[in-house]
Amino acid sequence: MKTEEAYRILNEADLLIGESEIASAIDRLAAEITARLRERNPAVICIMNGGLIFCGQLLTRLVFPLTVDYVHATRYGCETSGGELNWLVRPQSDLSGRTVLLVDDIFDEGLTLSALVDFCRERGAREVLSAALLEKRRSRRVSAELDFKGFEVDNRFVFGCGLDYKGYWRNAPGIYAVS
Repeated sequence: MKTEEAYRILNEADLLIGESEIASAIDRLAAEITARLRERNPAVICIMNGGLIFCGQLLTRLVFPLTVDYVHATRYGCETSGGELNWLVRPQSDLSGRTVLLVDDIFDEGLTLSALVDFCRERGAREVLSAALLEKRRSRRVSAELDFKGFEVDNRFVFGCGLDYKGYWRNAPGIYAVS
């Protein structure tokens, strides 16, 4: 994508959620997660690349003992629709007997989250919880559900705060919908 096209996409997009609303939601999620996990020594696993920004902001608000790891499993790459799950990096942490918190940018169809929950359980996790900044209002192809969510959004193509448009605008400070 050329720079001009990237700017056009941003300039024509609808701002759905601003920076201050995102910060407030992350504060709320951190309080909910802290209440549930502060005594459990959880392993927090960031789902890359989308979960990076949200997870980074969330982690600084979780002031209790935890470990951090990441997984890079994607169905999208730089495309706008998903395909087969592609494992690029698996978590290296020992998950045996641990509570795991999977952190992602968006809960869409549920296929990636379902596969990651299964992976953690196969590795011996005692409990697997999930958090996402966004949840799309749509029917799911699997029965996976979020334990912690920031916002619900309509079934539109969204980007910003970790979500991308063809590899760009993960760094946009709000949540935008392509017009």
